[in-house]
Amino acid sequence: MLWCNAGAVVRRCVIVDDNERFLAVARSSLERGGLEVVGTATTTTQALELIGALRPDVVLVDIALGTESGFDLVHRIVAESSARPHVVLISTRREDDVAELVSASPAAGFVWKADLSARAVRDVVAAGEQ
Repeated sequence: MLWCNAGAVVRRCVIVDDNERFLAVARSSLERGGLEVVGTATTTTQALELIGALRPDVVLVDIALGTESGFDLVHRIVAESSARPHVVLISTRREDDVAELVSASPAAGFVWKADLSARAVRDVVAAGEQ
């Protein structure tokens, strides 16, 4: 499945989260929705290596990565990645709890983990391009 809006093609995805169980569930859900999850990472270092090697269209980044910050990772992706993927922040926290931090970041937007789906990711990317 291919989805396009305003020039954005979102089909290849990397998920960054420190919870292995969540990674498995998210992969399954996103792939059922038509996104190809080309890789998963649990640390900033792994994420940056995967993004450079796999050049995904979108990267989902958990706000809290154990002792690391998802917000810091977003800044590094934007600064260091020649692929320039769309970055969507995810969290178990509700959007209202993190809205100011998300809007101050270079991420395309935010999806609450309970609402995570391929459609939600595509909608955030599309809204970020308008």
